[in-house]
Amino acid sequence: MFSVFLLYFFVFILGLCIGSFVNCATYRLEKKKKITGRSFCPSCKHTLSWRDLFPVFSFLLLRGKCRYCHKEISVQYPLVELATGILFMLLFVPQNITASIFYWIVSCFLIIIFIYDLKHYIIPDKVLFPAIIITLIYRLFENFTSLPNFLIAAIIASGFFLAIFLISQGRWMGFGDVKLAVLLGLLLGYPNIFVALFLAFFFGAIIGVILMVFEKKSLKSEIPFGPFLIAGTFIAMLYGNQIIQWYLNFFQI
Repeated sequence: MFSVFLLYFFVFILGLCIGSFVNCATYRLEKKKKITGRSFCPSCKHTLSWRDLFPVFSFLLLRGKCRYCHKEISVQYPLVELATGILFMLLFVPQNITASIFYWIVSCFLIIIFIYDLKHYIIPDKVLFPAIIITLIYRLFENFTSLPNFLIAAIIASGFFLAIFLISQGRWMGFGDVKLAVLLGLLLGYPNIFVALFLAFFFGAIIGVILMVFEKKSLKSEIPFGPFLIAGTFIAMLYGNQIIQWYLNFFQI
């Protein structure tokens, strides 16, 4: 039992460290910089020492401020690190390390897309296309006979969003969401893709109403939908089968 706890603790720490890299990759993607190179403070550009690079803990020890210029560090950094660590634990399958590594990699891509779309209302192709290729290759070698299931899910999801995009002429849905739906379909398959889509629209409606109530947005305001799709996808990845089973039992189908 203790060995299992240590294993998951190690996975959590690994996730924290990878989350730090995800933050770095997202920032450098935003600034159109190379991913390689020493980490530095976004405000004063001072190169960070090893003491500043402990995920979450450095943020807490420094009280959320840069050691050198004392400017506040965005809370995004520890939140992303924690989220990545938790997701790594939840997606860890001890009996299938290959699957675990695949889901960890795709999760990193999804987190970057989540942050980027939330901040800039854009889903970057530089992140999305590699994620689609990796997912398609994994599905090909994982179980070739199940590939049609994932392809059908990708066609259904992307076709649905493409129809919305064309009907609204891009006012209701961006084309980036159409491309993102291809990845989500390949990742989730049928019928879990429907769980992700339902949750995305459900969460989107709730957040939209809340923002309008507090006068942060109006009916004509633009709200990025990618983060809702990704949140719904993570829930579907982890609990999609249980949600579908609960739904069927609830309606006694």
